[in-house]
Amino acid sequence: MDQPTARLAPESRSDTPSRPEGTRAVRPRHAATLIIVRKDTGRPSVLMGRRGAGHDFMPDKWVFPGGRIDRSDYRIPVASELRHEVALKLSEGTPPKRARALALSAIRETFEEAGLLLARAAPPRSTAGPWRDFLAIGALPDLEAMDVIARAVTPPSRFKRFDARFFVADASRLLSLERRPDCGELDEIAWFDLDDALKLDLPDITRFVLKELADRRDDPHRPTHFMRFWRGRRFLEQPR
Repeated sequence: MDQPTARLAPESRSDTPSRPEGTRAVRPRHAATLIIVRKDTGRPSVLMGRRGAGHDFMPDKWVFPGGRIDRSDYRIPVASELRHEVALKLSEGTPPKRARALALSAIRETFEEAGLLLARAAPPRSTAGPWRDFLAIGALPDLEAMDVIARAVTPPSRFKRFDARFFVADASRLLSLERRPDCGELDEIAWFDLDDALKLDLPDITRFVLKELADRRDDPHRPTHFMRFWRGRRFLEQPR
């Protein structure tokens, strides 16, 4: 393991139930999240969604759209590729094909959960699986619009674990600000400026990423941080 650069307080125990005592730690699943930033409202605002009370993972919490990677994310055509510098950030311990698929999973999940498309217009395509409705609309994912600002792994104490990458994109790159009908797995979505977003009922990692986003306003070249857990403590690392 790389040498940690910062040691943080232990994680909150309220985000999701712990795994049963005596059972082995669950292997994290690869996942991705997309933070959409809107700058035409005076103060920058971010898109947040509230998870339903019935979820066993982070119920009632406000989060960014996102979810785990799907096999289909490896083979979907795109309108543009990741910028070179973004691909380099993602390559830290991640094979290039998986890095690209993670970016695509963030776009797909944003469509499924919030009904918004980070995409460019294109002729409709026919396909099966999770991308069917996205491509049928007449859109192709716009990877060039994305940056990556953080990575975090759910602590071993949890019964569900994710190795998540947090992407960010400007809302001007959305195909439309209007939410697609019959889309949206989140109970509620809304735009919040960063100060108001931090007052919501948030998971620890969402709060951490929001603060990272705020810090980037003053330091756009801030390194991409990696939050992981070791011996019951949180550690924040950055690339060498």
